[in-house]
Amino acid sequence: MNHSESVDCTVKPPVFLQIGDAKGDSARSGVCVVDDLATDINIEKITFKNYYTAYVTIRLLRRKAEKEGSAKWCTALRDLALMDNPHTEGGSQNYFSIHRRQMQVEPDHVESLRLILRQPSSAWRLFNLEEIRLFPHKEPAPEKEVSDWLSNLIVVKQPPDLEGLPDPQTVSSSIQQMWALTEVMQANRTTASIGRFDVDGCYDINLLSLT
Repeated sequence: MNHSESVDCTVKPPVFLQIGDAKGDSARSGVCVVDDLATDINIEKITFKNYYTAYVTIRLLRRKAEKEGSAKWCTALRDLALMDNPHTEGGSQNYFSIHRRQMQVEPDHVESLRLILRQPSSAWRLFNLEEIRLFPHKEPAPEKEVSDWLSNLIVVKQPPDLEGLPDPQTVSSSIQQMWALTEVMQANRTTASIGRFDVDGCYDINLLSLT
């Protein structure tokens, strides 16, 4: 199951609270209660479509995981505004998502969800929440260690692309021949200077006078 799949739950019909023993529209308190029964769920988010509800309060029936015994009610969110103004239609039929980070308590091990709806305006005789869905919270998977990640790598050896390059053996042989030729030239290099009038390193004055 992932975050895109909601859990199965039972949404009871809305119950409108009356003022005293009177009946009829004049006795309506503007408060409606909707119970959503679940089975030990850790909630990630709650989604619904509004129908002329001005404010919603969310209460959760939770049990503590480390303790046995009866579950307890707690308030997760109080008087969240769903309409821009109770007397106008802004937001009256919008879709809403309430995430766990918006709640005052961690919505874990929830057995029942109670939505308390309020509509103080007498302009709307009926109000409710539709298409209520609960999505479960999943802990993120731990990240793999770098060593584990490296061990899963597959090393693929590929031969180098030698197309267009000279043969390495031919290049090596040519370099060796050039080195040998350089050595021979160094060994045969003469240190005698070449001059026009010098003889055994000295100048003949007679030759100089003829020029």
